[in-house]
Amino acid sequence: MAAYAARAGLEAWVFMPEDTPAVNRMEAALAGAHVFLVEGLIDECGRIVAAGKDRVGWFDFSTLKEPYRLEGKKTMGFELAEQFGWELPDVILYPTGGGTGLIGMWKAFQELAEIGWIDPSRLPRMVAVQSEGCCPVVRAYESGERFCQPFENANTIARGIRVPGAIGDFLIMDAIRESGGRAIAVQESRIESWMRQATADEGISVCPESATCIGALEMLADSGWIGPQDRVVIFNCASARKYSDLIDLRLPKLKNAAAVDWDQLTS
Repeated sequence: MAAYAARAGLEAWVFMPEDTPAVNRMEAALAGAHVFLVEGLIDECGRIVAAGKDRVGWFDFSTLKEPYRLEGKKTMGFELAEQFGWELPDVILYPTGGGTGLIGMWKAFQELAEIGWIDPSRLPRMVAVQSEGCCPVVRAYESGERFCQPFENANTIARGIRVPGAIGDFLIMDAIRESGGRAIAVQESRIESWMRQATADEGISVCPESATCIGALEMLADSGWIGPQDRVVIFNCASARKYSDLIDLRLPKLKNAAAVDWDQLTS
């Protein structure tokens, strides 16, 4: 949003939690936005924007407050259908905070089915994945509710899905239930190890949000909900580099070539 505003010669005002990864803060500030760090989570940032938009004259770009973001998210579904030869995968695992990606894809699949481009009887099961550190969607799903209760003391390294209460919660619930999918929470303590596993196995920089889907895939495969014949897609929504200030790699140091103990180094 800050970059588009810069290109259009518009002012941009950005409010983000004070512990937002440094790269996110830097990118918005470098684009010339007025960036403020907020004591609180994303819901508090939303309250600040809601309180100030009429007074200051802002256009509100908060999740599902803007008119076209959901339509943009549909392109993920369109491209997936095209790349799969118009036969969709059996299961889609999506890291879910505000849920616009999941909602947008489900809307795209329904529209493609209505115009006859895909088989309406073979739509994927949509899985909303969250961390146990912040899982309001999972709690609502397991309770049979359509709306989420605010998740207190939300805390997860996966900042992109640290959303205590999604404004589009009912749309998320509709998508996962209509598709025969589900919502699942994974262990917060294992997110970093899933990042390492996926990145090392695939050579793709996997963000912590998407690493939760690696854990969910393991759980669902172990339970038999996902079978060995199922085609499964995980969406990788960001890059591990944005979390460099949150992950301590503890890398060993070397002084120089002469001081290297080669036997110890390669053992």
